[in-house]
Amino acid sequence: MRKSGAAALVLVGFFVGARPASADADKEHRLILAEIRMLQEEQQQLRAALLNLGDTLKALNTRLDADAGRTQKAFADQKLIVEGVAETTRILREKADETNVRVSSMTQELQSLRQTVSSMSTPAATVTMPAAVDPAAGDPNAAAAGTTAPPAAGATPPANLSPTQMWDRVYAVYTGGQFDLAVEGFQAYIRTFPTSPQADDAQLYIGYSLYSAGKYAEASTALQRVISNYPQSDSVPPAYYKLGLAYEALKQFEPARRAFETVIKNYPKAYEATLAQQSLVRVQDKK
Repeated sequence: MRKSGAAALVLVGFFVGARPASADADKEHRLILAEIRMLQEEQQQLRAALLNLGDTLKALNTRLDADAGRTQKAFADQKLIVEGVAETTRILREKADETNVRVSSMTQELQSLRQTVSSMSTPAATVTMPAAVDPAAGDPNAAAAGTTAPPAAGATPPANLSPTQMWDRVYAVYTGGQFDLAVEGFQAYIRTFPTSPQADDAQLYIGYSLYSAGKYAEASTALQRVISNYPQSDSVPPAYYKLGLAYEALKQFEPARRAFETVIKNYPKAYEATLAQQSLVRVQDKK
């Protein structure tokens, strides 16, 4: 009986002691659940904040891209404006140069006309070239009067001779095949009208005349003078090409090759570049 009563007391104590422990566990469980809910709510708030931040960043990136596009367009427009101004300036400079050349030519023409007016009271001295004499005619003085020729070296051109008139006369002598006389005429043209827009052409035709006369060494010197005295003129490409031909005629193939290559490299759009290409093939393997 005593043992049974003791056991009952133990069981009663156990159940009595177990009830407070179970209540504490439930309380702790509820606290944990509450903390979990709070963490979930904070997580949702954080997720919403991140979404808002992502939208803000996306909008900011869109705005930055738009600003960058506008900036690039503005730079491109400014570049086009600057390039347009530069091109306009270049065109204006070229026109100004052309105007200066025309003014120089007109000034020389005007000076020539003034000399003509001032010399109207006295006969103008001219340099004449005798006309060809027919062997059957007998007396040379019976031939027709000679045509006016270009001034020879050391001779003074007529006072009333304009640059255009003098050029036409000397060029007619050149095309007539009188190359020695043409050289003297072109030299006189350069001395008389050194600032003429055709001064470089006159020097070029001195080289052409000497080359046609078979004086290749003298021709090379005259053509080099075109390159050194008129480096910006349009006579430089043909001067280089003819210089190559002169060197080739002198059997100086290395300088001839260099002259042809200069035309091809520096003046690829010039007509002489095509001729130089053909001539370069011809002298390429010669030594």
